[in-house]
Amino acid sequence: QVQLVESGGGLVQAGGSLRLSCVASTRTFSSDAMGWFRQAPGKEREFVASISWTGSSTYYADSVKRRFTISRDNAKNTVYLQMNSLKPEDTAVYYCAARKAAVVARTPSEYEYWGQGTQVTVSS
Repeated sequence: QVQLVESGGGLVQAGGSLRLSCVASTRTFSSDAMGWFRQAPGKEREFVASISWTGSSTYYADSVKRRFTISRDNAKNTVYLQMNSLKPEDTAVYYCAARKAAVVARTPSEYEYWGQGTQVTVSS
């Protein structure tokens, strides 16, 4: 069973930065693509970013391009989401997800494992 544990969420003012981390308890982490999703109150879960197993390929939602950066450290079984220039509309619970495939993906149904989420709140 794969467990994903997110951390790094919190309250930040608009224009600020946060870095989310997700540690995976799996021996196959280095061959799994990873993703970040978010869900705001009353809204559906939406794609944020995805990274391939080597880290050489990344994919972002238009709403976060040039502000967010996804990266991974396979030696630490960890994926990161660096969030800069945060906006109030970025407020959501952020989820880490893992898929049993090497390439990036943007739909929740393509991911088999999910973390519990970490709250990010951006004040105006």
